[in-house]
Amino acid sequence: MEDLREKAITYLPGIGPQRAKVLESELGIRSWHDLLYTFPYKHIDRSRLYKIRELTTEMPFVQVLGQFMSFEEAGQGRKHRLTGHFWDGEMFLDVTWFQGISYIKKSIKVRKDYILFGRPGVYGGRLSVIHPDLDDPESTVLSKMSMQPFYSTTERMKKAGMTSRSMERFTSALFNKITWTLPETLPSYLTERLHLMSLDKALRAAHYPTTAEELAAANMRLKFEELFFIQLIIMSYARKRQQQRKGLRFARVGNAFNTFFHQHLPFPLTEAQKRVIREMHADMKSGRQMNRLLQGDVGSGKTLVALMVMLIAIDNGCQACIMAPTEILAEQHLQTFRSFLKDMPIRVELLTGNVKGKKRSAIETGLQDGSIDILIGTHAVIEDNVQFRNLGLVIIDEQHRFGVAQRAKLWEKAGAVPHVLVMTATPIPRTLAMTLYGDLDVSVIDELPPGRKPVRTIHIYDNQPEELYRGVVREIEAGHQAYFVFPLVKESEKLDLKNVQDEFVHLKEVFPQYRISMVHGKMKPAEKDAEMQRFVSGETQILVATTVIEVGVNVPNASVMIIQNAERFGLAQLHQLRGRVGRGAEQSYCILVSNFKLSAETRKRLHIMTETNDGFEIAEADLKLRGPGDLEGTQQSGIAFNLKLANLGRDGQLVQLARDTASFVLDADPELLAPDNALLRRHMQELKKEHRDWSQIS
Repeated sequence: MEDLREKAITYLPGIGPQRAKVLESELGIRSWHDLLYTFPYKHIDRSRLYKIRELTTEMPFVQVLGQFMSFEEAGQGRKHRLTGHFWDGEMFLDVTWFQGISYIKKSIKVRKDYILFGRPGVYGGRLSVIHPDLDDPESTVLSKMSMQPFYSTTERMKKAGMTSRSMERFTSALFNKITWTLPETLPSYLTERLHLMSLDKALRAAHYPTTAEELAAANMRLKFEELFFIQLIIMSYARKRQQQRKGLRFARVGNAFNTFFHQHLPFPLTEAQKRVIREMHADMKSGRQMNRLLQGDVGSGKTLVALMVMLIAIDNGCQACIMAPTEILAEQHLQTFRSFLKDMPIRVELLTGNVKGKKRSAIETGLQDGSIDILIGTHAVIEDNVQFRNLGLVIIDEQHRFGVAQRAKLWEKAGAVPHVLVMTATPIPRTLAMTLYGDLDVSVIDELPPGRKPVRTIHIYDNQPEELYRGVVREIEAGHQAYFVFPLVKESEKLDLKNVQDEFVHLKEVFPQYRISMVHGKMKPAEKDAEMQRFVSGETQILVATTVIEVGVNVPNASVMIIQNAERFGLAQLHQLRGRVGRGAEQSYCILVSNFKLSAETRKRLHIMTETNDGFEIAEADLKLRGPGDLEGTQQSGIAFNLKLANLGRDGQLVQLARDTASFVLDADPELLAPDNALLRRHMQELKKEHRDWSQIS
């Protein structure tokens, strides 16, 4: 039996060296194994032949048996076309080609039977099919199949003469070469317990099923396997870490925590905040390392929770560090912590790329001698010359903005294993959290502080600017401030969208009575920070920006968020932008401005925003609409993986089944040493060769 990973695709029939290069660069297909696991994105039922009189433009794909009775050419240059008149014995159908016309004229014979396969449409006011597939009803294998696979292709592949039909021929040739039964990856006690199809049958049926039911069973088997091995790897990492990595024991809740709680707490904690603090303290005093993800919607009070957990570290003789993705957010944390702590004898310092010279030296010295209790910083904290005396707690804010290697570097600065808390204001759907962060314990703040009014979200079209501007004036005259967010920094020839630079000039003309700031990603950091500070201090009433303000900007006085070209933003981004308002006690508004021409999905997205302020509900909807993709940086997660078939938005129950099954296997055999688990151990080793082991990183 041959290893399919070692067999190159070059010499499969129809491929050759040149096409092999294109397949590798475009789809990552190098070996027989890669091609085997490149699945069709859909199948079309080819079992039915239609009559032309049955066709409508609503049908996705149809096939008709008939003959070409005549052809005619028309137009020149780009408008050059060939139209064939296709007769099924009752009616005619126009069949049109705009490319490959000379080849079509040579290869198609008049009054010969063909199976025509394509999508019905209207061209020139007549029912037509453009660029169909044509098969010989006697010789083609496809005419005997009920389900035809369709494979994804790229422009470069098409230029190299490779279409979905070409991919179909390649996989067909591959299966003709694989004359043996493909080896199993799951033990029989699992396939029998879960009534799963064999891997050999599933792989063949995933490409060439005979029925829709067989395709569903094949997909179920292959999706489960993908999700199961991810869960098995994540859970085995987590269990080993708990056994091997003993954490610092923070048994005391002492003077720092109690003084703050009784004398300086700015407002009563919500029940959700109390619950997550108890969960974290239970971890920290257990003798095992805390490795926890804290989820909380915008404005839920994560920063206060982070500070109180830091105070527990300080009470136990350790330093704490929080790393933020931007200087603005880091500086905001500094101001917030210092205002919370007031005159408490706790030294809090800020380290960013702008901190230099004597000030930086003093901070580095304070970290090494232990006189600095809390360090707040950006990527500057992971530089080699930044060393701590006794780092006991590491907090990563907006964790999806940092790669795993960066987090690892911060971890290494601790002598003993520090407790780790990663925080996100981007609610993560449960199925995604189980997969991306399955090795972390999860705490959720699912309650907003009392007195916060939900932001009112309104969707309007871009033909109502005067009414919109009048609303902004009312809010500013009431003493509040407003954001205007745009998708582009400057004008684009390709995209008909509003941009910050032109709209900044325009809004200065619309609102001559007010002062306006502008921030975007192309500005120098110092210039950007200065403009932000003008808005934070209230010196300017309007901030014109791109999405650089999406995370960590806290201006309680801002009550209006206007998002122009809202149709260009995803749900998660819209929700984050909306979270910049509603941070004070006054009623706030988020205005989504779009054009009239919206797709059904975009209309649904904007409707969801107007219906709910619940970030978790929005995250679930976003996952269902978009799929996981790179949802808030999933490629930065602890375990790299590439799902070929499973969809975390639609396969939530399968994720849970995979997790439960992995737990069942590891409970019985933690090291997978039993003979029955030899297959699992071998396949996990194959997967680990493909993905670096990030098990030491939260």
